[in-house]
Amino acid sequence: MADSAFFCPLSHEGVLAVRGADAAKFLQGQLTCNLNYLSDTQASLGARCTQKGRMQSSFRILLQGDGVLLAMASELLEPQLADLKKYAVFSKSKLTDESAAWVRFGLSDADSALLGLGLELPPETDSVARTDELIAIRVSPGRTELWAPATQAETVRSQLAAHLKEGDLNQWLLGQIRAGIGQVMAQTRELFIPQMLNLQAVGGVSFKKGCYTGQEIVARMQYLGKLKRRLYRLSLDASELPEPGTPLFSPSHNSAIGEVVIAARADQVIELLAVLQAEAADGGDVHVGTLEGPGLQLLDLPYQLDRDREIQR
Repeated sequence: MADSAFFCPLSHEGVLAVRGADAAKFLQGQLTCNLNYLSDTQASLGARCTQKGRMQSSFRILLQGDGVLLAMASELLEPQLADLKKYAVFSKSKLTDESAAWVRFGLSDADSALLGLGLELPPETDSVARTDELIAIRVSPGRTELWAPATQAETVRSQLAAHLKEGDLNQWLLGQIRAGIGQVMAQTRELFIPQMLNLQAVGGVSFKKGCYTGQEIVARMQYLGKLKRRLYRLSLDASELPEPGTPLFSPSHNSAIGEVVIAARADQVIELLAVLQAEAADGGDVHVGTLEGPGLQLLDLPYQLDRDREIQR
């Protein structure tokens, strides 16, 4: 189901805008990604961390007008906005919630529909194509986010519906899971460092940009530490979707060995991303919720962790 062409509204996320002369300079000292890499044709994943390197939010970031836009889980937008404003008081930048100003759609296998809208999007992940008002972002192979001003919501929806069937958010999240892209949700705020979500493997952490909040912890983990927990993709034979933050257990450990990141239905099973202790994952005996809960099966991710390659970004 997730492999067929469809579109769906991305109703689970909001849009934080940072605009003004100092917007990029201000955010460069706050975020894990390198804003110097952004351009009209390039977006990025990224995160905002605490001083201890724990992720307050994760997002997709792109240039727009006189600043940048960050799409993140809706429940994180207000606390993230409030926290960032504390550091922006001496900066020529304005931070606002622009969720109501944009409509965003997730598109799967829909390049022909994009061409019909005048958008010729390269296949490379994080590439961006624009018309006068529409923005398309390649978020993983075959998957695209389409951003439009809210005033064009119905027009764009009608144009998409002429070429594609309308799917649901579950289908979109299943594609995200299969792409191995984790995400901070309200239940997992300040729980993970970026490497636990493999963020450095999907371009969301720069090790060449210099200082930002939490940078010392993140860099130390990459260069000196041994990452004991990281993101895995798994399947689960159960009827109920586990919520983000649901603990995972293994008989060989006395306490929780990980947490669910996101989950979605996939035909007869559930697929999910979870942060797990590597030792427990290798043991292969992992359960959801309790030691007696349903068992999980490991699945492949579409990328490999490669520290030498990751630190070149």
